[in-house]
Amino acid sequence: MEKQSTLAMTILGVLLAIGMSSAAFILGVQAKKAASGQQSITVKGLAAKDVTADNAEWTVTISVNQPTFAEALAKLRAERPALDAFLRKEGLDKSGWQEGDESVTAHMETVYLPQGGTKTEQKGYDASQSVVVTSKDLAKIEAANKDFLALQAEGRPVTASSPLYLVSNLEDIKMSLIAAATENARKRADEFVKQDKVKVGLMRSASQGAFYILAAGGNADTDDYGGTYDKTTIKKLAKVVVTIVYNIEQ
Repeated sequence: MEKQSTLAMTILGVLLAIGMSSAAFILGVQAKKAASGQQSITVKGLAAKDVTADNAEWTVTISVNQPTFAEALAKLRAERPALDAFLRKEGLDKSGWQEGDESVTAHMETVYLPQGGTKTEQKGYDASQSVVVTSKDLAKIEAANKDFLALQAEGRPVTASSPLYLVSNLEDIKMSLIAAATENARKRADEFVKQDKVKVGLMRSASQGAFYILAAGGNADTDDYGGTYDKTTIKKLAKVVVTIVYNIEQ
């Protein structure tokens, strides 16, 4: 009876050992498959090129103050011919003018009281009108902006904002830069894996990051996702950043 029990225990031990070995072999194969799963690499691609603004936008404004609503409106309209004459003299054709509505509003001022404190009082009316001038002749816009001081020196109640220099074919520029940035990303990926004796495979995913229009000489090393559009200069630098994930092939 004791010999039978010992034999049974021995057989059970052998079966357990075989089972554990089989389990270890199966687990080992699964682990190897997991370890050989598709690897990937994530890289950023960059492309930049010089661009030049091809149109400009310039806003000029007449602003007057008079005791009554009627006087303010009349004064505004009386000043308008001088501004029109100036723009024509600068060679800026009226077809490029976008006239804003005339506006008349109560002029409110803060008055300090003798006993302390303040109150708000109306003192006449403010009237204004803006004209947005657009032109593809950037030199004329630049010249008019410089000459505007002479109009103000005549005592005319006019102001002007700095000209905005714009690029009309932004979408075409963006698409060409995306293609160049994608090519740059591939080159970077190839360089990264060169020492590991593997190669870059198919693109797994791609996303466009920032699209910049910077002033010429601006920082082109930024790679955040905000982007910016400089409108203060004629010469600019366009830049795109893309992020691409590639498969790695053994």
